[in-house]
Amino acid sequence: MKYKRVLLKLSGEALMGDMQFGIDPKIIEQYALDVKKVVDYGVQVAIVIGGGNIFRGVSGVAGGLVERAQGDYMGMLATVINSMALQGALEKIGLQTRLLTAIHMEQIAEPFIRRRAIRHLEKGRVVIFGAGTGNPYFTTDSAAALRSVEIDANLVLKGTRVDGIYTADPEKDPTATRFAQISFEEVYERGLNVMDMTAITLCQENKMPIVVFDMNKEGNFLKVCAGDTEVGTTVS
Repeated sequence: MKYKRVLLKLSGEALMGDMQFGIDPKIIEQYALDVKKVVDYGVQVAIVIGGGNIFRGVSGVAGGLVERAQGDYMGMLATVINSMALQGALEKIGLQTRLLTAIHMEQIAEPFIRRRAIRHLEKGRVVIFGAGTGNPYFTTDSAAALRSVEIDANLVLKGTRVDGIYTADPEKDPTATRFAQISFEEVYERGLNVMDMTAITLCQENKMPIVVFDMNKEGNFLKVCAGDTEVGTTVS
């Protein structure tokens, strides 16, 4: 394996599969099996997962349900539900895990403590970071960027349903072409929707590479961790 320690960012929406909301057991099982293949090779894996399949703070605000800060806290709780589901799927196939949350909820998770998180990784446990950064107005993309820097990961792996970064949305424009590699500066200039600007800036300032790849294709996570440049797009 090319990398020793990676942070995998998963979207909550991807967990829905073909459903309108919730968690598709087949999808989360596939993710768990892909993570196990990487861990079996000795790679230390940390994971941040979104909550969009359950609740998005922005949509709650747009619908007039709550104000922004309240909506974001509700979204953080949604990420904890997904984190617990992923933790269960990982442990079901024999992996040791730890769930650490930015919001204290001692009955179900450990509080996030940087040194403790690193120690868990060194012991070969999969560490799942829940509840985002613990602050409203920050996305789980920003949480992934922040945690990757804090645990001294080699890179951030953003698992999506497309196989990299394109010149345009490949689902809407059939002429769009994929970048094999792109710089942070070009991401800014082109206004590409890789991660939110807070996350991109944090990664750039701390020289943290990002690889965007298709997590729904079995085996891609292992290929990226092995340094296969044919998979996904690298931002550096």
